[in-house]
Amino acid sequence: MNEKGIYCLVFRNPGTTLGIGSLGDVEFSPGWHIYVGSALGQAGFSRVRRHVSLSVEKNKKPRWHVDYLLTSAYFELESVFCGKTAERLECILAGLLGGENVPGFGCSDCRCGSHFFHRDDNPEDEVRSAFEALNLPVHMKKIK
Repeated sequence: MNEKGIYCLVFRNPGTTLGIGSLGDVEFSPGWHIYVGSALGQAGFSRVRRHVSLSVEKNKKPRWHVDYLLTSAYFELESVFCGKTAERLECILAGLLGGENVPGFGCSDCRCGSHFFHRDDNPEDEVRSAFEALNLPVHMKKIK
């Protein structure tokens, strides 16, 4: 049985404009970006393993908004944070992080404004603190 929970992907990019599926062309500010996702489905954290694999191989057709970043030469996946839970806490986590965002990114199945946020500086400490605020033990893995 796959473990389930919520996760954050932390990206770095020099600034670019990319086509993001139904969102169209999106301008991304240079710096750091946080994507908040759910791994509560049947596949559990296998979804995160797919994201990491896609960031390295970059050869699959994008399926979700975040896949367009994972397959882009401009976005580097720097780290991944995972917290085991059976509760739907991804929207609460997105709310805790908040800030400058891409409207509609990664939140087509909820009422949030976005699940994708920009930072000027490395947000890893902030992400870890947000998981701790939810009382979720967090596992972090550096990718780059």
